[in-house]
Amino acid sequence: MSGNQWGPPPGPQQQPPYGAPHGGQPWQQAPQYGGPPPAAPYQGMPPQRPPYGQPQFGWGAPPGGPGGPPPRKKGGGGGKAALVVLGVVVLGAVGLFGVSNALKGDGDPYTSPTYGTSSYTPTYGPSNSPSVSPTQTSAPTRTTTRPTASKPTAPRTTSTPKPNGPTDTDLVLRNKLYKAGAMKAVNCKESRSRPSNVSGARANYANLLKCLNRSWPALVAKSGARFRPPTVQPFSGTVSTPCGMGNDSGPPFYCGSNETIYMNLSEDIGNYNRYPQAYQKVWARMWMLHQFAHEYGHHVQNLTGILAANHRIRYEAPTQALELEGSRRLELQASCFGDIFIGSNKRSYPITGEALFQWKWLILHWTDHNNDHGDGVNHRYWATRGFNSRNPSVCNTFAVGSAKVQ
Repeated sequence: MSGNQWGPPPGPQQQPPYGAPHGGQPWQQAPQYGGPPPAAPYQGMPPQRPPYGQPQFGWGAPPGGPGGPPPRKKGGGGGKAALVVLGVVVLGAVGLFGVSNALKGDGDPYTSPTYGTSSYTPTYGPSNSPSVSPTQTSAPTRTTTRPTASKPTAPRTTSTPKPNGPTDTDLVLRNKLYKAGAMKAVNCKESRSRPSNVSGARANYANLLKCLNRSWPALVAKSGARFRPPTVQPFSGTVSTPCGMGNDSGPPFYCGSNETIYMNLSEDIGNYNRYPQAYQKVWARMWMLHQFAHEYGHHVQNLTGILAANHRIRYEAPTQALELEGSRRLELQASCFGDIFIGSNKRSYPITGEALFQWKWLILHWTDHNNDHGDGVNHRYWATRGFNSRNPSVCNTFAVGSAKVQ
């Protein structure tokens, strides 16, 4: 794929979204989904990423070190940037991290998909989050602390097909979403507000939610599922969710129990205000875009049954290695789904020039210390496939060998 030919661009880095890194069995981790692991900074700045079960994208400070990622060089040359492999991966938004959701009625953190007609009314959740200082100069330190989740009590009968319904293997491997066709552009344009303060970040979230709620309904309906718009809850400090407690020392995340995307205000505002260079601010905007789209990718997985089926399969995994591989398949797919949206609207948003350069940089440069989100090369592979094809058919991370989801 073309993404594997980019090499390390001399620009800023960004992190991936759904599900933060985690270890052990699903019940030992928070039920939220976060974004992909954050990119590693150049000069010793610790990379950060969202916690598992929490937002997947949007971890830590820009991967460019104190000066941030290098700007795009006019004329084409790509300088090599040394990365410090640091940071923590949390389930939620590549740098994207994911968190498991409990299945309603099944005792786990996932929500069972429902079927029927589509709804296109976007909802924007209220925010009671404390104000965030727009002059913040450093990103919160990421930790591997994850919301607590109780061990599912339902019997392990996931390998048995539901009455007149698909098996868990069918839901992840042969989901009808893969045959829904290419996503059409909705001419989404970036908000004119900049995430330099709370109101600016909220404006960006509201704009992206509206765009994504127009982009995914048709494909979700073709999969046989009923589209429901998610709620978005910006937060700073700590936040209580049906999936557990979250805090702004971790990445954004998605909770399937209440179908809500929790965006980390402290992180997005801090990233934007940390450095004065224009290219660093472009990086911060692309980071926020990718994190949000990644978390929304987890919502699509939830609606179509992939999220719950993956949770049950991982619960049954005989080894921790296979459980972690299942997490990587889920997170890499969430990034692929997120980049389908970004690629479909690359001309109107637009993702060109410095913005395209920084997007390419961020999808490759991040670290996955917990081995649950996928490494940079594989993240770039799946993100690029989604961006270029704009079709869910290329995002079937469950149909490939282990090497493509390392």
